[in-house]
Amino acid sequence: MDSTLLSLILPEGLSEYFELDKVETVSDSYYIYLQERNIQPKEFTSEKLISKGFFDEISVRDFPLRGKPCFLKLKRRKWMI
Repeated sequence: MDSTLLSLILPEGLSEYFELDKVETVSDSYYIYLQERNIQPKEFTSEKLISKGFFDEISVRDFPLRGKPCFLKLKRRKWMI
């Protein structure tokens, strides 16, 4: 999906830190799966961080799209020093 289009659909600023993994339509609902980009947090630029997988996925209910419920499935990275 084009990043410009994605930024119009997602909440403001979310597309800067997350990338689209997949989109599903299940039982009249939309599920948008997003993974955190491999970008080191600004607070830790002076430290050497390593991405060590992901935390458990969380689900956030967003505004409906075309009259169907929309859920954002977010996977955040685990950072180790």
